Amino acid sequence: MIGRFWQRKKNTPRFESYSDSAPLPEAAPDNLTRVLRVENEDASIVEDARHRMMVIGFTLVIAFGALGIRAVSLALSGDEAVAVAPVLADTRRGDLVDRNGQVLATTLETWSLFADPHLVWDARETAEALVTVLPDLNVDELTADLSSRRRFVWIQRNLTPRQRQAVFSLGQPGLEFRTEPRRVYPRGRLAAHAIGHAGRDMTGLAGAEQAFNSALSNDGGRPVALSIDMGVQFHVDEILRRYMAEFQAIAATGIVMDVNTGEVLSLVSLPDFDPNQASTASANDLLDRALQARYEMGSTFKAFTVALALETGIASPGETFDATAPLQIGGYTIEDFHAENRALTLEEIFTHSSNIGSSRIALEAGADRQRDLLRRLRLLERAPIELAESATPLLPQRWGPTETATISYGHGIAVSPLAVASAFAAIANGGTYVRPTLRPVRSDETVAGERVLAPEVAQSVLDMMRDVVENGTGSRADAPGFRVAGKTGTAEKPGRGGYDEDRLISSFSAVFPYDDPQYVVLVILDEPQGNASTYGYATGGWTAAPAAGEIISRIASILGVEQEDDSLTRSAMVRAALMPDPEPVVRSDP
Repeated sequence: MIGRFWQRKKNTPRFESYSDSAPLPEAAPDNLTRVLRVENEDASIVEDARHRMMVIGFTLVIAFGALGIRAVSLALSGDEAVAVAPVLADTRRGDLVDRNGQVLATTLETWSLFADPHLVWDARETAEALVTVLPDLNVDELTADLSSRRRFVWIQRNLTPRQRQAVFSLGQPGLEFRTEPRRVYPRGRLAAHAIGHAGRDMTGLAGAEQAFNSALSNDGGRPVALSIDMGVQFHVDEILRRYMAEFQAIAATGIVMDVNTGEVLSLVSLPDFDPNQASTASANDLLDRALQARYEMGSTFKAFTVALALETGIASPGETFDATAPLQIGGYTIEDFHAENRALTLEEIFTHSSNIGSSRIALEAGADRQRDLLRRLRLLERAPIELAESATPLLPQRWGPTETATISYGHGIAVSPLAVASAFAAIANGGTYVRPTLRPVRSDETVAGERVLAPEVAQSVLDMMRDVVENGTGSRADAPGFRVAGKTGTAEKPGRGGYDEDRLISSFSAVFPYDDPQYVVLVILDEPQGNASTYGYATGGWTAAPAAGEIISRIASILGVEQEDDSLTRSAMVRAALMPDPEPVVRSDP
């Protein structure tokens, strides 16, 4: 039993006795070689893992480097693009509305079609299928695009919902859609130049879209109101188109302004364009003739010359100037279109539109005083309106006696129609100039103006303008019941070797009502042609004046101007003229 206890079992170490003073050695396993081998294998595994991590890290560096190079390549390449949906602005571009809240411009979300040519099965078949639903596309050009090595090609932008559904129904592979904002103009051509247009990036490029771009983009999508009244705009536009066609004019301009606030209620420039298709419009159609064009305005400037005579004291009502013969100055001869061949009073110079009489007034006043008056009326600078299109006038390089004479009747200086309308508004406003504006003025808002003429001078000019309509060249502008005052203008257009008498700028500048001036209406026809109804004449009195009269008759009720019974007014005037003067009342001292 004792021997059985001490029997060494297999793989069990043998015990031996040692003295207490001897150290005990560590037990060494008999499979030491296997243990060492296992430890070596573990170290090898760790080392292999370390190598694998290095290879993976190196591979990732190469991969990300390749992606970076590709990204730079795509950014610099104009041929390829990455089909990533555009990021829309955080704030929606606000609407443009007229003074009554009618929407003139708004933003809609539309679908745009693009393709990945690598995913298109048959470029020709796909192109032919697309043309069946998008007929504006060109099959050959589209086939070439869909056969390219690019990964992204635009097919058509801003599809209507019906167009998108039609494309979707084709079931062609490789075609995709993305949403894009689009600026839409519901009224089309009406007021196109005043409204302007915006680009695909929703940035204003012209007109009010450009002038008020900041407010439209950064004001939380709130609408921006314009001073334009679309009711007035419609009638001015319609009448001008008809007169432009009737007299075969190459262009026409119409402006309606509030003389007290400077608000532009209508601004028409023909020919015009559809702002929904602005990118396809010609430069001629895009030209805003109310602001960008600069015209020699002809006899319209005689209103300013008469004001100069009254302001400087050169002449007073009833004083005469010699107009018996043409005036020779600087090698040129100044004549009257309808010569009276006699001395003319200041009023007659204006009513009969005498070039000779106005030249004599200006020469007596001198270039400095003439230039100073035109400067105060803002005719020597761009019209100070918000629109960037407002053009700087064309002034003579030398302002000598010849230039002083010709400028007195509107030749030798070219200004924008809006600048002229604003100057007449100053006359109608008692001699106070108010800056023109395309923003509505609140009823409780005070509009600051600048005194440019004495009130009595402005009133005298206005009286003469009324006489032009009652008895002079502007009689065809008379709108019964609305007491129109105005001045005709006819200027020959400059050409090679001088002025061309067959190419005219015909205009009429109107103020109404005469006894309570509220509005200015300016009409310009560019190169009108006389016809049977005008006995061949194409001057302002025959072409532009009747257009202005018809416009006033149409828009007066919209603007709240009441029509008076002219027959009653004339009867009262006749009775007053026939009644004997009342006996003077003699008051005795108290």
